[in-house]
Amino acid sequence: MPLNDLEDRGRKTRREPGQSKAADVGKPTLKTIADLTGLAVTTVSRALADAPQIALETRQRVRQVAAEIGYLPDRAAQRLRTGRTNVISLVLDPHEEILGYGTSMIRGVTAALRGTTYHLVITPHFSDTPQIDPVRHIVRNRMADGILFSRTEPSDERVRFLLEHDFPFVCHGRTELATAHPYVDYDNYEFAYKAARSLIASGCRRLCIILPPARFTFAQHLRHGFMTAVREDGIAFEIAQGITLDSKSDAIRDNIAARLSEADPPDGFICGGEVSAMAVMSAAYDLGLEIGQDVRLVAKQTSGLFDQVRPRVETIYEDLSEAGRQMGTLLLNRITGSPPVADLQVLHGA
Repeated sequence: MPLNDLEDRGRKTRREPGQSKAADVGKPTLKTIADLTGLAVTTVSRALADAPQIALETRQRVRQVAAEIGYLPDRAAQRLRTGRTNVISLVLDPHEEILGYGTSMIRGVTAALRGTTYHLVITPHFSDTPQIDPVRHIVRNRMADGILFSRTEPSDERVRFLLEHDFPFVCHGRTELATAHPYVDYDNYEFAYKAARSLIASGCRRLCIILPPARFTFAQHLRHGFMTAVREDGIAFEIAQGITLDSKSDAIRDNIAARLSEADPPDGFICGGEVSAMAVMSAAYDLGLEIGQDVRLVAKQTSGLFDQVRPRVETIYEDLSEAGRQMGTLLLNRITGSPPVADLQVLHGA
């Protein structure tokens, strides 16, 4: 039933101009929605819970009416009744490796959750505490129905813990565990390989790559792709020493500047993030070296920053928003069903 037909249900007051529909009905309840739609209260409840047994058209109509009147479920009662929190937790590590990583991920995940009953909650993880701590806290206190996290390790304790507890999750990154698990990942092997081949083709004689901390799986993928390319050509190479992609930008700049001032310095750099690429450019500029001539680099681009950088720098794009959207979608599928793990694994090409 249209909202304007409320008066036909015995209302004694009229809405004043500018007064919201929620104000017409007081504090909206499930019964309010049932009265407005002509559906049973139990049907409304199941529709709001996104029960697949309720027709999609009905679920959409119920959600629209609920949104129009400002209905908010009693989440405590809902949790007691269903055992679900309707919360997805995204565990984020604050680091400079990738500009806008958190905002891009959040944008993608919220796009996947839009129109569902789920809410996104950000759970921070700080480098001075074990990675397992926030995950264990969420699971043991049943603070979410599913978990998203990143920066996986080959034998990731979080993945093992969640698999053992049969708790829904999707990680951004792969592991080397024998048990298959859900993930969305970027092909860092292919990125490093393509970047090295491009620098070699441009005439570089000595390549350098700045890697993430060795404990992360994607550090191995980057190293493998890089080493495959340089060994194919027999070109000189080095792995940046004393810094990683997690190092502060000033530390990266100073380290690269010192190396460029030594004998036989690299003339081609592979940077797995925009921060490290900017630091390399700063080091070259401070030494009077010309980007694209004396020093070349290929950077992984995750934002629009390098679209505005001059001289232009070669980049290879990673779409983090799309990764977040796919992670959210896969997690919803995992929560609502039991699809084969192979259907919950996505690898993006470089």
